[in-house]
Amino acid sequence: MSTDSPKLDLRCFTFIDILQPQTAAFLATISRGYHPLVGQAALIVEVAPGMDVNVVTDIALKRTSVVPGMLVVEREFGMVELHASDQGQVRAAGEEILSNLNLVVEDRLRPRVVSAQLITGITGYHSMITNRMRHGNVIHEGQALYVLETHPAGYALLATNEAEKAAKVEVLEFLSVGAFGRVYLGGGEEDLKEAAKAMGAALEGVTGRENPGPSAASLT
Repeated sequence: MSTDSPKLDLRCFTFIDILQPQTAAFLATISRGYHPLVGQAALIVEVAPGMDVNVVTDIALKRTSVVPGMLVVEREFGMVELHASDQGQVRAAGEEILSNLNLVVEDRLRPRVVSAQLITGITGYHSMITNRMRHGNVIHEGQALYVLETHPAGYALLATNEAEKAAKVEVLEFLSVGAFGRVYLGGGEEDLKEAAKAMGAALEGVTGRENPGPSAASLT
């Protein structure tokens, strides 16, 4: 691949060290590629323009043993999720992508929390309409609902995986493609607060270029 092409916009670039059970199962439900397994490592890359994600995928698959779970090409943004049981191969895929595209990890956008909502004691109808739109677990009447919105979208996957590590929550849905990412979690109020702290810490720990725009005042 020629490196003379214009430098692409690296929007999201993040590793998942150990895919958690619900996160992996959710990816397997929505992915059209090779489904990830619990415990595997993953890499999420989001670029603009969207077509350039094909180049990203080509580099990783030709130079490492990772396999693609999701590949989404939109006009403005493109996203690929790559995974393998060997965490070293996943990290090597990331290094190959950056090196071949004359990028460094600090070229990525830092994640920004756009909004966060904690709704306690949801009604029966609220739980039903939420369950109608989810691809993951279900939420029940009386439980709490937590919704997180991120920018760029790809960081929603990182946030979901960290939430599942930190607390007993139900992963209802996460959207990691498009202009904004969203995470929907259900469970007990205190568990969701713990999950929110973990998501906030994980997103805050991602370095990169500044991502201007309005941010949520608090995750809880």
